[in-house]
Amino acid sequence: MTESVPGRQQRAVALAYAAGSAAPTVVAKGRGLVAEQIIARAQEAGVFVHESKELVALLMEIDLDGQIPPALYRAIAELLAWLYHIESAQQLGHSLPAPAPPDSALFIDSPADSPARSAEQDASNA
Repeated sequence: MTESVPGRQQRAVALAYAAGSAAPTVVAKGRGLVAEQIIARAQEAGVFVHESKELVALLMEIDLDGQIPPALYRAIAELLAWLYHIESAQQLGHSLPAPAPPDSALFIDSPADSPARSAEQDASNA
């Protein structure tokens, strides 16, 4: 998830969900250069990058390897369902960008001119 606030450091949070787990867990998070590295690795691996200032703020409060709290289940479930929908459309031959499988996502809060912002804009314009 991204945000365009001048003078503010980029932030990123990566989630993963393993089948059988009670909830998705925070597998990476950081600000500034660490956030940039998280985003770069996610993009290299084909993991979907999504912008949400509010969700990033909440996810940054969770310890690494900590599960998301029940209060965030619905928001994360809706996002993963949306990703699944995009992935399904792609498999049917529709021309949408390739997101990661619905068990992984990266959330960022970053300047509007970041590469992650461009990737998300491309996805939302398709």
